[in-house]
Amino acid sequence: MLCDVTATGTMDLMTFPLRATRDDSVSRDAAADALTFAKDKDAVAVGPGLSHRKSTQDFVRTMVLRCAAPMVIDADGLNAIVGHTKLLKKTRQLALITPHPGEMARLCGRDAKEVQSDRAGIATAFAQENRCVVVLKGHHTVIASPDGDVFVNRTGNSGMGTGGTGDVLTGILGGLIAQGVGPVAAAQLGVYLHGLAGDIAAAELTERGMIAGDVIQRLPSAWRLIEGALDA
Repeated sequence: MLCDVTATGTMDLMTFPLRATRDDSVSRDAAADALTFAKDKDAVAVGPGLSHRKSTQDFVRTMVLRCAAPMVIDADGLNAIVGHTKLLKKTRQLALITPHPGEMARLCGRDAKEVQSDRAGIATAFAQENRCVVVLKGHHTVIASPDGDVFVNRTGNSGMGTGGTGDVLTGILGGLIAQGVGPVAAAQLGVYLHGLAGDIAAAELTERGMIAGDVIQRLPSAWRLIEGALDA
């Protein structure tokens, strides 16, 4: 079973143990338990930290295909569906994927430089072809919907290019969807909020001094700014 370390070290999380491989990654045999656990959940996020183990990738593909809850797919979750992107068309509800340029390149069989040269075009084409919402991370993150709509975010800074910051975004997006926000609107708001929290952190700490946890700590301040602007 996994999650003992997380359960011990993090007091503000609830955990659900899953069957593991000998390498302590999630086993394909855990899918049935995870699907049962997710039946009454409002959102599922899958990917960060899962590993590239074949058994784990089988677990991810089963979750993507069979999970009834809206899903955010990131990191190793995306690596698991390389070559299997048709699964995105079969999801029970519209999936939201959050690739960085390298992951986007692997998903669509292109070079990362090519992705960077046409970020909006490639993200939009993939979203339409695979019936999903794409959040293509990086400078001026692109949000593309399967309807062909595309949005470009202007918050955020280079200090956010550090390990774990993308995982923070995955959590924000999953949290918004769990509150009933649709996947496209969740992507728009979540990416803006994430970048705004990063900008607040950079103003206090400098871009060079930031880590992912600094973004999390500034989320309340970012929410306050957004809610204040809405009330004005």
